[in-house]
Amino acid sequence: MVSIPEYYEGKNVLLTGATGFMGKVLLEKLLRSCPKVKAVYILVRHKAGQMPQERMEEMISCKLFDRLRDEQPEFKEKIIAVPSELTQSELDLSEQDKEKLIDCINIVFHCAATVRFNETLRDAVQLNVIATQQLIILAQRMKNLEVFMHVSTAYAYCNRKHIEEIIYPPPVDPKKLIGSLEWMDDGLVNDITPKLIGDRPNTYTYTKALAEYVVQQEGAKLNIAIIRPSIVGASWKEPFPGWIDNFNGPSGLFIAAGKGILRTIRASNSAVADLVPVDVVVNTTLAAAWYSGVNRPRNIMVYNCTTGGTNPFHWGEVVYYLNLNFKMNPLEQALRRPNVNMHSNFLLHQYWTAVSHILPAVLRDVVLRLTGQKPWMMKTITRLHKAMMLIEYFTSNSWIWNTENVNMLMNQLSPEDKKVFNFDVRQLHWAEYMENYCMGTKKYVLNEEMSGLPAARKHLKKLRNIRYGFNTVLVDPDLAYLIARSQMARNIWYFVVTSSTMRY
Repeated sequence: MVSIPEYYEGKNVLLTGATGFMGKVLLEKLLRSCPKVKAVYILVRHKAGQMPQERMEEMISCKLFDRLRDEQPEFKEKIIAVPSELTQSELDLSEQDKEKLIDCINIVFHCAATVRFNETLRDAVQLNVIATQQLIILAQRMKNLEVFMHVSTAYAYCNRKHIEEIIYPPPVDPKKLIGSLEWMDDGLVNDITPKLIGDRPNTYTYTKALAEYVVQQEGAKLNIAIIRPSIVGASWKEPFPGWIDNFNGPSGLFIAAGKGILRTIRASNSAVADLVPVDVVVNTTLAAAWYSGVNRPRNIMVYNCTTGGTNPFHWGEVVYYLNLNFKMNPLEQALRRPNVNMHSNFLLHQYWTAVSHILPAVLRDVVLRLTGQKPWMMKTITRLHKAMMLIEYFTSNSWIWNTENVNMLMNQLSPEDKKVFNFDVRQLHWAEYMENYCMGTKKYVLNEEMSGLPAARKHLKKLRNIRYGFNTVLVDPDLAYLIARSQMARNIWYFVVTSSTMRY
């Protein structure tokens, strides 16, 4: 068979969700590793007064594209921003743009979705289901379409413990739900949402299951493949290790842990943390499109892009490496030393939440108020708790995903393609990956310079010594009394604590 780069040679590609995390990585990888691709059309909406072309220019100026910029300085000419709004009728495409896409597109990558776990059902259906439906309708009119790639989630059927690479019956007929939402007011929709989603944890997983069914039913005449990634995290290798650009998913919690804000998390120590690097997902997606384009399988190919069944990593290990790496390479201006603890018991978790989150936050805000500053700590903790509640379902449970199609796809690649489009997670070394992930949050999300590491380590050492001193006073009432009553004792105590913080 032709190689993957050869397959993409001369092809026109349509990409939705290009400004999102995975979409950006897919765009960069496609242009860099398939340099003879003809053009990539990206659907981009107006946002905050920015035109689609301006948003595209801003996106490709980020560090993610540095390697591509060095290797192919003219890559920008192949990216064509098309104004579109996926939540509007017919994707809000102009007639001219619509006809252009119908005439020239060979491959569609549908990555756009709302990934917010607390999205309202109406909004989640609009973007995850109706937009997919409208894109399928457009794809059916494309004269030269070879493959339609739909990015779903491994948690679409998280109400099942064992998930195969098939499309399961939907929880409800999508057409009936869409029809009902047209006449329901927001209050009624919100009231019935818990009953509708049933044993699924949120509207995201619910609507992604509906979207798969829409793709299957309404795209029956198309050559379709579905990619189901689990928890998408920072890059493993490409374009460089540890690249991440947002607070979504686990990244925000990792940063909260590094800052010393997150101290307790409700999770099962033995539950599988099914993290999958974003470049693994992208390589699988590009390879899957190649396989379907060349072989044109009779049925929809579904790929469970997960790590737990092949190279399991557990939440207890995640917490261990977070504490280890953020102590070794700390974030700047940490509030406390990184020290996350895990509890599966609800009451125990609530106790430690009160002791290590709420009480310190209240005390800090009191100090801020007394010193004339604006309190912010309790507000931050409240946001953190809301985020933690949304992911508790995923940190407390494990699933088994079949990956026969992923293994088959890997075996179809040539030795060269296996190197260039590597998605063999058996080679993934979790300790190294977590170190790069933590460093990536520091460098690419918080934009902290590596030259600031010595000062950050010194600050962390100071926090450690303050904690040791505080604990000593707590456990030794005689010492506390002596320090309170004697100026000499206070001077000695101050000397001991501050001198140790000065050593680096």
